[in-house]
Amino acid sequence: MKTIEKVLESKQVRVTAMRLLIFKFLAEQEIAVTLSDIEGAFEKADRTTLYRTIKTFEENAIVHQIDDGTGITKYALCEKGCNCDIKTDLHLHFHCNNCDETVCLTAHKIPQINLPDGFVSENVNLVVKGICDKCSGP
Repeated sequence: MKTIEKVLESKQVRVTAMRLLIFKFLAEQEIAVTLSDIEGAFEKADRTTLYRTIKTFEENAIVHQIDDGTGITKYALCEKGCNCDIKTDLHLHFHCNNCDETVCLTAHKIPQINLPDGFVSENVNLVVKGICDKCSGP
């Protein structure tokens, strides 16, 4: 937990027991999770506390939000050194049409997109949809 505390402190996020638990939960996931997934893992926790924690994490570049086209927002931990900058930290996401899981493909970066004059990007999201390695395997 000391490492998690250091991450939160480095992002100027106050360390609380719930924030430590949610961070640990997210770190253990191999896929992006929904708020409902987090609620299911912490059934006795107040829903508002969970939501506020995720929003605090998002505002401080600890997690990023993923719109995978399913209509349900998903969240995943940011990589070490990420600040969710549109110009440097964007990566692909993959959504499996079979198992409905979404994963970050952090090794595959989204190239810089040059917009016409007067256009200002606020968010970039690139989701590849198909069948994941678990579902397509032998």
